[in-house]
Amino acid sequence: MTRSLIVIFTAIVLDAVGIGLIFPILPSLLEDITHAANVAPFIGAMTALYALMQFIFAPVLGALSDRLGRRPVLLISLAGAAVNYLFLALAPNLTLLFIGRAIAGLTSANISVATAYITDISPEEKRARRFGLFNAMFGLGFIIGPVLGGVLGDHWLRLPFLAAAVLNGANLLLAIFVLPESRPGRRETIDLAALNPLKPLRSVLEVKSLLPIVILFFIFSATGEAYGTCWALWGADAFQWNGLSIGLSLGAFGICQTFAQALLPGPAVKLLGERAAILVGVAGVSLALTVMAFAGQGWMIFAIMPVFTLGGIGVPALQSLATRQVDENSQGQFQGVLASAVSLASIAAPLGFSSLYFLVRAEWPGAIWLSVVAVYALTVPLVLGLRLKMPERAAVS
Repeated sequence: MTRSLIVIFTAIVLDAVGIGLIFPILPSLLEDITHAANVAPFIGAMTALYALMQFIFAPVLGALSDRLGRRPVLLISLAGAAVNYLFLALAPNLTLLFIGRAIAGLTSANISVATAYITDISPEEKRARRFGLFNAMFGLGFIIGPVLGGVLGDHWLRLPFLAAAVLNGANLLLAIFVLPESRPGRRETIDLAALNPLKPLRSVLEVKSLLPIVILFFIFSATGEAYGTCWALWGADAFQWNGLSIGLSLGAFGICQTFAQALLPGPAVKLLGERAAILVGVAGVSLALTVMAFAGQGWMIFAIMPVFTLGGIGVPALQSLATRQVDENSQGQFQGVLASAVSLASIAAPLGFSSLYFLVRAEWPGAIWLSVVAVYALTVPLVLGLRLKMPERAAVS
């Protein structure tokens, strides 16, 4: 592996760590700052704000990297991340905490630039393997982040932010000295219309047959947001978990999902077909969530983790199915549509699930997971009703 790839993959791991490390400590941190009895709405708003900033600035940073070159944009985003985590560690009130989290979302939008960098330096025959490593690094960060946040947060609520600042600062120094430019900037004027993150969604309205697939991606992404929004609150309310226990449970969840997505989708699709694999994934995760809703002991959550792995086959099977519904010339545009749908779900879902948790927390915290099952249930008629065009592929105009 080249030194350039080491720097890029380290940046991706740190982006994911930055997302995950706040999950175990956020409820306690917000309670400490706001002195509110129920901080669920604040968690939802902060999670949605982070996703909104990513949604808005990912195309902006990507366009700037075309105009200025990849290296300066990556260096600025790494420096911004290091400074921002120091800002979060010292933020004395809720307003500054929200500002800091917004800046964190902006700097983590460098994923689009990192993707472009890998494309620049990779011959076509190596891109699939390197993008596989890219996804693996992101998954690794989601495993490390919650555990690191839980362990350090039990010592001091602000300590995870200081650790993230140090790690990003170290990666910045590494990038300054060893990361070469992969693509010199151009002097072309930036197309401002291309910076509109909602633009890709317009095309799907012209091909109605693709709308159910886009809705499915939206639903799957929305259900995934429930974990980051409610898991820590629910763990503390239901089992009196501390930061370490919350971090370990989220880490175990991340490990199960990573292995499931790496090992199970191929054999599952070959054995069952894509449509059935999606439904088996929905059934597995719904069963696990139902057990979580009624669980009376914390060990039951760790015991049910293997069942969660079945949920890991659903989205890859859907991705495989979706790519066959458009022609080769429309793949990039269609993937842009799906990315926009996923981003919108990441903004809307935390607000919805946190508001619902606010309502059920006092009487039955586990009810939040039954609401996720109800949302998953919406996918069943959509999947069964899909009209797949195998020989004739739909085109996104």
